Amino acid sequence: MTMNPEKTLLIKNAMCLVTMDDQRREIPGGGLFVQGNRIAQVGPTTELPATADEIIDATGHVVMPGMINTHHHMYQSLTRCVPSVQDCELFDWLKGLYPIWAGLTPKMIRVSTQTAMAELILSGCTTSSDHLYIYPNGCRLEDSIEAAEAIGMRFHACRGSMSVGESKGGLPPDRVVEDEKAILADSQRLIERWHDANDGAMLRIALAPCSPFSVSQDLMRESAAMAHSFGVGLHTHLAETQGDVAYSREKFGRTPAQYAEELGWIGRGTWHAHCVCLDDHGIGLFARTHTGVAHCPSSNMRLGSGIAPIKKMRAAGVPVGLGVDGSASNDAGHLLAEARQAMLLARVSGDPGGLTARQSLEIATRGGAEALGRSDIGQLAPGKCADIAAFDTRGIDHAGGLHDPVAALTFCAPVKAAFSIINGRVIVKNGRITTVDLPVLLEHHNRLAAELVHG
Repeated sequence: MTMNPEKTLLIKNAMCLVTMDDQRREIPGGGLFVQGNRIAQVGPTTELPATADEIIDATGHVVMPGMINTHHHMYQSLTRCVPSVQDCELFDWLKGLYPIWAGLTPKMIRVSTQTAMAELILSGCTTSSDHLYIYPNGCRLEDSIEAAEAIGMRFHACRGSMSVGESKGGLPPDRVVEDEKAILADSQRLIERWHDANDGAMLRIALAPCSPFSVSQDLMRESAAMAHSFGVGLHTHLAETQGDVAYSREKFGRTPAQYAEELGWIGRGTWHAHCVCLDDHGIGLFARTHTGVAHCPSSNMRLGSGIAPIKKMRAAGVPVGLGVDGSASNDAGHLLAEARQAMLLARVSGDPGGLTARQSLEIATRGGAEALGRSDIGQLAPGKCADIAAFDTRGIDHAGGLHDPVAALTFCAPVKAAFSIINGRVIVKNGRITTVDLPVLLEHHNRLAAELVHG
């Protein structure tokens, strides 16, 4: 493994260094030493080099792996809190928003991607997937890819698609669906142009037909064959609501999990969003095949979809990651807040140990890496990518909670990251993002959001 010797970074004196390594070590007074874009050493500060090109004194901070967001629709940050769909279930929510999203433009995709990514990075998230499945008015996946490159986020760009409109029994209006041959041709073009299969990749492509109620079986099957041929990921929505399950049974005569298996949508590097209604057979299937799940608790609560059986999935061995989901069904993109929500939601049914604080952080880090089919991120260990988040616990949010500062990250009110480091590069420093002019970005974003929703 080649290290870049040109730039070194030392993080020292952490209140606690949470490694999420195979031993799940937590090191009081710990730190780490980075060479180039890789972690070279992890341990007590006294055992690390004393000097580096850049030094961060993490006194009073909990330092942990950068978190991984496994499901998002970043363009939806333009349509948060739209009044007409604030109290809808999934299908009515979608029907209310599709006509608005039909007005998306390339510049809207770019600004919303950067806004969503800035929000994530400021919450300690260093890797994100994004599921872009609507391409009106000349929009392309490049609009989000280039926005990610500019802000510096590690990115899994999912080439989403919808091909079955209302006239063919699907949910979306016909004017926002695409021809399936064109979808597959663009999918292959994107893989060949952008996908990086190397360890430590900053950009990967996944194929992501939107859902069983917006694409054909042929597109699902052919997308899976293409993904397997090129060695890229597969992503879709599955078993999100009881209505979703009923649709699958009525249209296909299968449960969602049976449908996924039949079409080749299982295996390492394939991950499904939500799975609120995944049955025992589906859980066993996903565990045996290392098929991942993106758990999106806030969105599931917001839309009244239900509670995903995360404890049962994890016990069976299903790779479970965390997702903020689209900004119009969560209305927030704070991944540490999502970890807290996951912890609390797992307890609502009467199990106060349904998900512990450390398990919620594990889902947000190692779990996300596993769901995406990666072993180079999600933990602080020698040779791993230098993706790191640090949270200052000396503020009022954590006052009185430092008996266990690691658990305080999710039990107490979620705070923004003091530092977010991606691929060895300090993107957030002392709570400020360094790669975009945030006030200018937000003014642009809000102007375009008003244009999209109100005309």
